[in-house]
Amino acid sequence: MSADTDYVSDVMGLDHTTVTGWGRTAPTAARLIRPRTYEEAAAAVRACGARGGIPRGLGRAYGDAAQNAGGSVLDMTALDRVHAIDADGGTVLCDAGVSLHRLMEVLLPLGWFVPVTPGTRYVTVGGAIGADIHGKNHHVSGSFARHVLALELLTADGEIRTVIPGTPLFDATAGGMGLTGVILTATIRLQPVETSLVSVDTERAADLDDLMARLAATDHRYRYSVAWIDLLARGASTGRAVLTRGDHAPLDALPARLRRDPLAFRTSRLPAAPAVLPEGLLSRTTVGLFNELWYRKAPRARTGQLQRISAFFHPLDGVPHWNRVYGRGGFVQYQFAVGYGQEDALRRIVHRISARRCPSFLAVLKRFGESDPGWLSFPVPGWTLALDIPAGLPGLGGFLDELDEEVAAAGGRVYLAKDARLRPELLTAMYPRLEEFRTLRAELDPHGVFVSDLARRLHL
Repeated sequence: MSADTDYVSDVMGLDHTTVTGWGRTAPTAARLIRPRTYEEAAAAVRACGARGGIPRGLGRAYGDAAQNAGGSVLDMTALDRVHAIDADGGTVLCDAGVSLHRLMEVLLPLGWFVPVTPGTRYVTVGGAIGADIHGKNHHVSGSFARHVLALELLTADGEIRTVIPGTPLFDATAGGMGLTGVILTATIRLQPVETSLVSVDTERAADLDDLMARLAATDHRYRYSVAWIDLLARGASTGRAVLTRGDHAPLDALPARLRRDPLAFRTSRLPAAPAVLPEGLLSRTTVGLFNELWYRKAPRARTGQLQRISAFFHPLDGVPHWNRVYGRGGFVQYQFAVGYGQEDALRRIVHRISARRCPSFLAVLKRFGESDPGWLSFPVPGWTLALDIPAGLPGLGGFLDELDEEVAAAGGRVYLAKDARLRPELLTAMYPRLEEFRTLRAELDPHGVFVSDLARRLHL
């Protein structure tokens, strides 16, 4: 062993363990290293060995982006300090291992909110940048990296570099899935809020065309917008949906009882999903029943409902380990985007999913705004559909391969942070700046220190 490997083993601990994504579909074994300081992180990088290493946060990437079979995985969650908050200017400097949940706890009482949040607040800042996450507000605010003012990056040569927007290294790191180095800190621009509640409008759409027309006509009125879509509905109801949109509630919209503590961050938790659930629990029948009930119980039109931030943005966070409901085989989350002008491709794909009877109860459609600068950043101006599918569904792999072909032919792409099965030959068509990413990565990391199962599979 090298001196660095001895140091890592003695000081940080070095566990051999099975690592998987949130979808639990492709587990691989790796050495799990937990650095607690920047110096330990540098030592861990030097000790990665022949199979390299990859940084990992809270494990919410659905696929294999934060796995490294036979190599090292750097668990960065111990680096979780909030260093400085500018409560006047609206910025925060924090470690990359800080979760969005922690930032909300700290920032909301000061009248600030994270600029972008996905469907879970249990992601780290480093993961948010590495995947360049998006949320319900992309049509207004773009993705997470657009709000990063600077970051510190530990690169393969052991240097800590300050990286700012507008540089090639920043654009490769934003959405680069941890393959340019280990993000240590980030300075983030925040969103001002008067309360910790959201004013929400809800309406039903009768079918896919009705849904897209409503979104296109009125999305500009809302900061946040998302539609739950019933992918088991067929015929005239294909693509029926519940559309939910809103904005941070102003103080004067709150009843008197809530104005006493308007910035309180309140969450709720239900019992965790059991570790073992019956196989086949999410069948076409059970999901179809759920979808019918969910659609029918939604109001035809309701405005101004006040919801907690946790309920509006992160309803599934209230059920710890909800990914277990898919059984031992796990699930695939398939998310793609196609540009404006490609609505016919979106219609064809939705009709194919509906005809295939994919049992998905977590399916959402959103509109994206302008593209973000990251070379591998996912959003493009247009439409994005995400759906969860039990991994054991017969013929699923071939069916998704066919959808990939249709997405690529329409000039669209799949989201790498959720992928565990895309064929590498389609990647260049989906991400036109891929070769720039590969070239910079080869120059920055010629010995392949940073590598993951995703990187090997897609030849990143």
